[in-house]
Order: sequence, then structure tokens, then C-alpha cells
Amino acid sequence: MAVNYGSKRVVVGAHYGLRDWLSQRATAVIVVLYAVLLLLQVIFGGPLGYDAWSGIFAQQWMKVFTFVVVVAFSWHAWVGVRDVWMDYVKPVGMRLTLQVATIAWLVGCAGWAVQVLWRL
Repeated sequence: MAVNYGSKRVVVGAHYGLRDWLSQRATAVIVVLYAVLLLLQVIFGGPLGYDAWSGIFAQQWMKVFTFVVVVAFSWHAWVGVRDVWMDYVKPVGMRLTLQVATIAWLVGCAGWAVQVLWRL
């Protein structure tokens, strides 16, 4: 016997909820830990000039941690901006264009940040 009650609506994108919520929290924790670490190095590292600043990032572990933060921040931004595009931009073509432009911008910014980081 067929069920003839209830909604037949297909919910698209419902599987994003928990995964995106967790990724936002995890990436936020990574960025906050990095900010605290960097702040402590600036406060207790003595006078801050170019040599001191480049000395902070000369250590390999700091470069790797900064790279992880750049990736985490990019992912964090992508999830947030993608949700804004999905919620407020209804024409599919415009939403796709904005999402592709956002991805291109974030990849470009992350690539530039890595390039700057490894030049120090």
C-alpha cells in the first residue's frame, strides 16, 4: 500500500549541516591557536622589527603551522561564503559564477600567502 501523506519535497544540501558546522569550529580553533601563539611571540619576543618578524617565520615548524592555518582559514571562508551564496542568491547561474569566483579568489590568496611565507 502506497503512502499518500506527507511532503514529497526533496531537500537538497541537507547533508552539509553537521560536516560544515564541525569544519567551521575546527578551523576556527586552529586559527585561534595560531593567533594566540603569534601574539605570545610578538609580546614576549622583544623589540619587533623585520629581523625579529622574519625570525619568527624562519623556523620550519612555524612555516608548516602557518601553511596549515592558511588552508584552514581558506576552508573556513569557503564554507561561510558558500552558505551565503546558497542562501541569498537564487538564480543558479549567478550562484555558480559567484562560487567559482570565490574559489578562484581563495586559491589565489592561499597561493600568494604560501609564496610570501616561503620567501622569508
